[in-house]
Amino acid sequence: MLENLSTEKRNEKTLHLDELDVNEVLAIMNEEDSKVAESIKPALPEIAKIVRGTINSFNNGGRLIYMGAGTSGRLGVLDAVECVPTFGVPKEQVVGLIAGGDKAFVEAVEGAEDSVQLGEDDLKAITLTENDIVVGIAASGRTPYVIGGLDYARSVGAVTAAISCNQDAAISKHADIQVEVVPGAEVLTGSTRLKAGTAQKLILNMISTAAMVGVGKVYGNLMVDVKPTNEKLEERAKRIIMEATECTYEEASKVYLEADKHVKTAIVMLLTHTTKEDAEQKLVASNGFVRKTI
Repeated sequence: MLENLSTEKRNEKTLHLDELDVNEVLAIMNEEDSKVAESIKPALPEIAKIVRGTINSFNNGGRLIYMGAGTSGRLGVLDAVECVPTFGVPKEQVVGLIAGGDKAFVEAVEGAEDSVQLGEDDLKAITLTENDIVVGIAASGRTPYVIGGLDYARSVGAVTAAISCNQDAAISKHADIQVEVVPGAEVLTGSTRLKAGTAQKLILNMISTAAMVGVGKVYGNLMVDVKPTNEKLEERAKRIIMEATECTYEEASKVYLEADKHVKTAIVMLLTHTTKEDAEQKLVASNGFVRKTI
């Protein structure tokens, strides 16, 4: 029942929220938000299991698939789409599914999250395989759409994980890996876009970033597979080359073009004093890890 969920409890500190002035509202929200990161710490070992599962999926040609409803679904979609420019992966490699489809990202779709069958259908529509990992996200921990997806994923043989913001969450019983983070009652009762949403966003940041580190998308702390799709990212790409090789802006710009705007190739060219073709071969031989080529 909803009244038993920590995400639905009333926050004793905000019982008179409507009587506070703006500064007081902001101060208490800031205080409550500061608790979120700390609430994630106990779950780090389980989050690490999701990361390892994701790396294994990527290495076997599989995908990371997030699925959720409402805010949880939107956060999954957000993390998925950001992986393309940040890590230069194809859009099919990290997928965000939201109950009700793309329309639900900007407008609630009545009853979509209550359908177990819809969760299964959405995974069938993208041809889920045993090489994929499916991460179900639900602040309440009880969303039928997510449960349906996780059950179908397990039947296919895919690795499954559940992320919720309540203890003993229902979705945990339907997944191989269970992450239960409890940031506490919301400032605005039941509004899980607040602390619960922040907790989920932080966890998804960890999963995608750490997994991409694990498959060679990072050198040092530089996003060396960044996809330069606009002027800002073009300049960032050149700065990354400069940081990685300690070359000048002019040298970085020159080699960047010689490498067909592929940052990782440009870095290897400069660090190993080799041609574009040789750099590409070195990267293939090292499975895309820059450090292994130098």
